Amino acid sequence: MNGYKYINNLKKYQQFNVTNTLITFNEYQQFNVTNTLTTFKKYQQFNVTNILTTFKIVFMLNIVLFGPPGAGKGTQAEKLIDKYNLVHLSTGDILRSELSAQTPLGIEAKKFMDKGELVPDEVVIGMIGFKLDKNKSAKGFIFDGFPRTTAQAEALDKLLTEKQTSITAMLALEVEHHELVKRLLNRGKNSGRSDDQDDTIIENRIKVYHNETAPLIDFYKKQNKFRSVQGMGSVNDIFERLYVAVDHLKK
Repeated sequence: MNGYKYINNLKKYQQFNVTNTLITFNEYQQFNVTNTLTTFKKYQQFNVTNILTTFKIVFMLNIVLFGPPGAGKGTQAEKLIDKYNLVHLSTGDILRSELSAQTPLGIEAKKFMDKGELVPDEVVIGMIGFKLDKNKSAKGFIFDGFPRTTAQAEALDKLLTEKQTSITAMLALEVEHHELVKRLLNRGKNSGRSDDQDDTIIENRIKVYHNETAPLIDFYKKQNKFRSVQGMGSVNDIFERLYVAVDHLKK
């Protein structure tokens, strides 16, 4: 059943029987029934306005976008952001912003960076939470560069649950190995990046990507949120596939 059509049907009524409503809610995969049950225990009947407000949470589009070096992830992220009016959430950008503004989290992160250590997950999660709070009216987010480990994915799920939302899907661009190497070498001719010009470095970057994402793929597969998208072809061809995948999520 299409959620938007269901909302229109709800508008026909002023109040609803809690039992029937809960049964209907069980039809939706993206709806957090557990959290809703907790709220429903407080009432026997509900005003349509309250239910429609709850549905606004259901249809927030939160995407984890993955792709190996050379997959064109950055280009596709921009197109998805423009198409669906999403907020780009890059942990690298957030970290630089927090450091520049010398926020408490930025100062905390700098302590670890000055020692050559990785910024702890809890600090990064704190920054992401702050970004989410600053964009409460957003239609959704694209998570870029995070999570990279199962522990980070679990922490992100916990954070989003606290914000009454969740990851909608992990979209992974799949590109043949030889094509990735070809794209990166061609990009290196113009970018000036040394890591785009050395075959050995390119091979290692691709290897690291697959080693890092393998556990995450399993994590999101268990939640039925992993979607593989063919990343071969033109920019527009690839985006069309992403568009189809995203629209399918909204049905």
